[in-house]
Formats: sequence, structure tokens, C-alpha cells
Amino acid sequence: MKNFKKYGAILLIVLILLVFCLPMVFVLRGGEDSQALFKGSLAAAIMFPVLIYVFLMFYQMLKKRNPAPQKDRRIENIVFDVGNVLVDFDWKTYLEGYGFPKEKYESIADATFRSSVWTERDRGLYDEETYVAQCVTLAPQYEEEIREVMRRSPETVHSRDYALTWVKYLKSQGYRLYILSNYCHYMLEINRPMMDFLKYMDGIVFSCEVNKLKPDREMFQVLTEEYGLNPKKSVFLDDLETNCEGARKLGFHAICFAGFKQAAEELKKLGVE
Repeated sequence: MKNFKKYGAILLIVLILLVFCLPMVFVLRGGEDSQALFKGSLAAAIMFPVLIYVFLMFYQMLKKRNPAPQKDRRIENIVFDVGNVLVDFDWKTYLEGYGFPKEKYESIADATFRSSVWTERDRGLYDEETYVAQCVTLAPQYEEEIREVMRRSPETVHSRDYALTWVKYLKSQGYRLYILSNYCHYMLEINRPMMDFLKYMDGIVFSCEVNKLKPDREMFQVLTEEYGLNPKKSVFLDDLETNCEGARKLGFHAICFAGFKQAAEELKKLGVE
């Protein structure tokens, strides 16, 4: 394939040079029809590169839309968690930014980010006010602060610079890409616009939209049943080992995400590169 492309490029260069030389040949040749031939060859010299460019652009566009299928791949589907994989979820730095004294910081952290309410919030069974009120009951002396912390909680999420490039590259290689993530309605509504990688996904499952949570079996089944995924041909990336274990129980390959380079190396071992 590489030699074919090489010889094709050489042939194309030779054709372009010949087309550009034709006007000069007809000028030097002379004769009654030389002027007409010169004009025709000059027009061809101008149009030929333009047509080549248009053809190449059209070919690249088709290639991006319909990546060449790969046969006998061990992995066909790549399933991403979102938080701490494709975006940063850094609640500690966010909460430290309030400058609370240590005891107050710990109490508010226990009532919000470290509480079971925070986890259940991702299930999406109730409205935001219900979950905020539940957090307040865990540390009622800090009600005002807890409400403010929860109101601004989408600020814990930030884009990761490699995410879009990585997703686009894997898509161009012909892999089918999916999202399987625990996320609450309130934060998703605010954070979703920053997730520019979502438009390249073949399927998206957020916990709040199906009222289920990882690592529960039912959460993974929503993905496999909705999109017809074969777990044995799929790899799941998540920053929590418990979620990876949940995926493995259904037959998925799973990588506990610790960083982009580490994940890329692990994917390479599965033939994804």
C-alpha cells in the first residue's frame, strides 16, 4: 500500500509537469493552430491542479465520514467515562477555594462530595432541590454554605486538552465510540456545552437519563442493549477500579484510567493505536 501511494504520487507529479510544459511546447512549435493549442493547453494547466485539489478534498471528506472498516480487530468499541477521563472533576481544589477552616471544610465535604447523596444525585430520580436539601440535613449548621457549594458545583469540571484530539483520532481509525458516565441532571445541563467530544460519539448513556448508576450491572446493560455492543469486542475506560470491575463482570475489557499516556499504552496492548 505504501509503495502504491509512492508511485501514485510520482505519477501525479509527472502529469502535472507535463501539463505545465504543454503551453511552452505549442509556443515553440509554431504553425497555424499553435495559438489555439497554446490557449487550450494553458487552460488545462490552470484547471488540472484545481481539479486535483477538488478531488483530494472530496476524497478526504468521504474518508472522514466513512473510515475504512478494519477486519479481525480485537477491539471494535471504546467506551469512555467522562469525569477524570475526558474532563477534570476536581472538587477538592474547588472546595479549598472557599477558604473554609479545616473543620468546616471537612464537614461540608462530608455533606456534599463525600456523601451518599452526591452519588445518588447522579441517578437522577429527584429534582436538584431535593438533593441539596438532603445534603443540608447532614450539616445543617452550614446550610448557607452547602447551598452555595452545590449551586456552583459545575465549576468542579474543566476540559482536558487532549480529549477532543484523542476522540477524533480514534474515530478516524474506524472505532465506534461511546460514553457511559455517572452524571447528575443539574451539572450535565451546564457542563454539556464544553464537552465538544460528544458529537463524535456513536452512543451516549448518562446515569441521570436512565436512572441507573455504575458499577451496577443494569447500567452497562443499557449500553449493550441500546447500541448492540459485544462486550468482548469493547474496552471500557474509567478512573475508578470498582466501575472497571463492574464492566469486566459483563465481559468488557477494562482499563483503570490514571492518565492519557498510561491509557494509550494499555489500549495499544489491546491492538488499539
